[in-house]
Amino acid sequence: MFKKLFSLLKLNKQLAMDLGTANTLLATPKEGIVLNQPSVVALDAKTNQVLAVGKEAKEFLGRTPQKITAIRPLKDGVIADFEVTKAMIIYFLREVMTGLRLMKPDLVIGVPAGITQVEKKAVIEAGLQSGAKNVRLIEEPMAAAIGAGMPTHEPIGNMVVDIGGGTTEVAVISLNAVAYAESVRVAGDEMNEAIQRYVQEEFQILIGENMAEEIKIKVGSAFPLLKSISTRVMGKYILDGTPKSIEITDAHVREAIEEPVNVILASVRRALEKTPPELVGDIVEKGILLAGGGALLRGLDQRISKAIGVKVKIDSDPLTTVVRGAEQTLLDEKHYQQVFIN
Repeated sequence: MFKKLFSLLKLNKQLAMDLGTANTLLATPKEGIVLNQPSVVALDAKTNQVLAVGKEAKEFLGRTPQKITAIRPLKDGVIADFEVTKAMIIYFLREVMTGLRLMKPDLVIGVPAGITQVEKKAVIEAGLQSGAKNVRLIEEPMAAAIGAGMPTHEPIGNMVVDIGGGTTEVAVISLNAVAYAESVRVAGDEMNEAIQRYVQEEFQILIGENMAEEIKIKVGSAFPLLKSISTRVMGKYILDGTPKSIEITDAHVREAIEEPVNVILASVRRALEKTPPELVGDIVEKGILLAGGGALLRGLDQRISKAIGVKVKIDSDPLTTVVRGAEQTLLDEKHYQQVFIN
């Protein structure tokens, strides 16, 4: 009975975190995913007091009075504002550790493959100061490969393209190690900004960050669709400041996001060029895995497949692939010991 109780307490004290630019996810080996919230914090502009975190704070973006500031404390997949990130992590940990606040959790955090030593230290310190007992890091593409059930422990080449909010991670994995990895700081947020610029230049209409993301989700595509789709968009007309409604189609969005999509394609090409021939053969045979929120962009798998000449598959739940992989490492720590970043 004591053994069972100890095992249960240990599971409750273990947390996996995908600390993303756009969203933060938390999972436990016992319950699976327990939190999925936008990585946004609303602050009192004078006192810096936290007023809202997550979904509520995201609604404030672009809509706050001068006395309230809504910010994203992470940029390009890493910490841009240490204190606000720490406050956000503390809030999220308290949300999922209800009734167990005296128990300091062991925390595994997914981070970009191209993270620097300084950035690693900042993530670890934020986790420790937020109340974690131990903090270990795992590269996001490695976590994504594990989460998607790829045979990472075998001598086989597995290629992962993880497109988040701030970064696109491209990696080739074999024998529980990264054979090649590249992190480009172009992903979903860059696409949103490209849509904002396009609407301003083409239609002389100003739209906010949330509206640009909504357009991308509703009608965005990276490959021509069999049937065109469109949506009505309300924005502010630059010339006189009045509200104006326009129709945006999938073709408009494809044109708007062409540059960031090409950057992602170039990173995939580079990865294949720098990967040993034996592993490339495995990738051609098995295909490329797409994960992260960016994988949900219509036709992106077709666009990559046509450009690279390799089949591309999308994970069953790309938004949670990384946190599911990090959670899996907690279930069998000995087996996955070498996947953690030193």
